Amino acid sequence: MELAKLLTPGAVRVVGQITSKKRLFQELGEMVASSYGLTAAIAVDGLQERESLGPTGVGHGIALPHARLEDLDRIVGVFIRLEKPLDYDSVDRQPVDLIFGLFAPKDSGVDHLKALALVSRTMRDQSVVTKLRANTDPAKLHAILTESRAPQAA
Repeated sequence: MELAKLLTPGAVRVVGQITSKKRLFQELGEMVASSYGLTAAIAVDGLQERESLGPTGVGHGIALPHARLEDLDRIVGVFIRLEKPLDYDSVDRQPVDLIFGLFAPKDSGVDHLKALALVSRTMRDQSVVTKLRANTDPAKLHAILTESRAPQAA
């Protein structure tokens, strides 16, 4: 599994400011709708349902909101780089500025977990994170996220 298969170039945005987690989820929903043809409201509901189980802010300014959705036939992703970090209730209580949203079919099982592990490994790579924070061009951000890396254990 590769991030290039999960994340299209049009599913990457730089956003100046988002004022709440709810608004962030709406933005992610709009992105998944425009990039992959899903219904934004269904995506937002899925994100909020998953978030109610526990925050997806993993620390160090990174959030990995994700959801399993009925109307999806493959795993897809969207990425937002915020210019002004958002209070997200992360595990380390730090605001987030790098958000990778992942959407998987309801019955994706282990593939969803593999995709989440891949995204998590990528976002834990300090050189990737440094490059993401240093760039504001969505095409460059997409290239940074999808460049091939040697596989690592989860």
